Amino acid sequence: MALVANTQATERDQAKRLHDRLAGIPPSEAVLANMATLIGNNQAIAAANLAINDPAFYSVTLKNWIAPWTNRDQNVFVPLNDFTATVIGLIRDDADFRTVLSGDVLYVGPTDLQPAYSNSNNDHYQELERLEELKLDGFNLKTSLQATKQSATTGIAADATAGIMTTRAAARAYFIDGTNRAMLRFTLMNFLCTDLEALQDTTRPPDRIRQDVSRSPGGDSRLFLNNCVGCHSGMDPLAQAFAYYDFSYDEDNDPTASAGSLQYHANIVDGKYQINTTTFPYGFVTPNNQWSNYWRQGHNQLLGWDSGLPGSGQGAKSLGEELSHSQQFASCQATKVFKAVCLRSPENAADRTQINSLVSTFSNNDYKLKPLFAQAAVYCMGD
Repeated sequence: MALVANTQATERDQAKRLHDRLAGIPPSEAVLANMATLIGNNQAIAAANLAINDPAFYSVTLKNWIAPWTNRDQNVFVPLNDFTATVIGLIRDDADFRTVLSGDVLYVGPTDLQPAYSNSNNDHYQELERLEELKLDGFNLKTSLQATKQSATTGIAADATAGIMTTRAAARAYFIDGTNRAMLRFTLMNFLCTDLEALQDTTRPPDRIRQDVSRSPGGDSRLFLNNCVGCHSGMDPLAQAFAYYDFSYDEDNDPTASAGSLQYHANIVDGKYQINTTTFPYGFVTPNNQWSNYWRQGHNQLLGWDSGLPGSGQGAKSLGEELSHSQQFASCQATKVFKAVCLRSPENAADRTQINSLVSTFSNNDYKLKPLFAQAAVYCMGD
């Protein structure tokens, strides 16, 4: 008689998979046994929380998950920085994750860590990461990160802070050179899981498109009317929120911008908003940082904008609230967490139902992110 293999996962198998997916490292025998017992007692979420309690959840899983959001190449192999540390801290402290795009918040290392935080380099975080990797003096990201006010630490005005968008790492990546449109584009990619191509809407009015956009690229106005206007009509009114920001560095002597810093000048529109003015002189001239969300109308209203917000405002902070209070923001976090712990994209109706459940968990638990990790990991731990 042929033998039939038993493919059913045991409680220890499930526990190990939970821990591996959440912490990125194998559990100790004691932790494995405890998790297996909890699973056997129908307390799988409690077992997942044991894995989340491991410092490796912060120093391995979260750090690697967040790192690609901090650079245009979406490279995971970048040093720890204030962007990554701040997202990790918000998750660790069960903060309302929507403040990631609007809060006056920054996470730094211990107060006695040298070098101290600097507006012009990343040395503080690289030293924190070095000590954490060497396990010196008990350093780990779970316990070492300290919450502080961004305004008190960096000197930027409190009403000009906007969560990670006004961290040094984000500024170096997305406010450097260019036109500041990159900050909007990558924020949409990283926190709303969508790119400009998917948001194109040629029905929106083009009255806020800047002078640097040709209305007849290559001599053909149809390209503008059928393509360019679809992105710029919505993007430019939103990116106006960043009109007072720049990332300043010595281009001649510091080509990698390693010593550059975020600059904010209240009521002064940065010069990058007036580049290439002769491309279309009759285009919009940016007078201030007043933004408007033209995508509240048209097909992009399906992103689920918060009806309790006005859809316009001044500066990056209120724009961050507009973006993070959308239904798309919540759906994006749920989808990203699912991919992180299930190691795949949602594939079927059951997966999509699980994403909806994660969104509900997110909104019903004060927008804390850790419960999503636990719930998604249990879903994918195997039967």
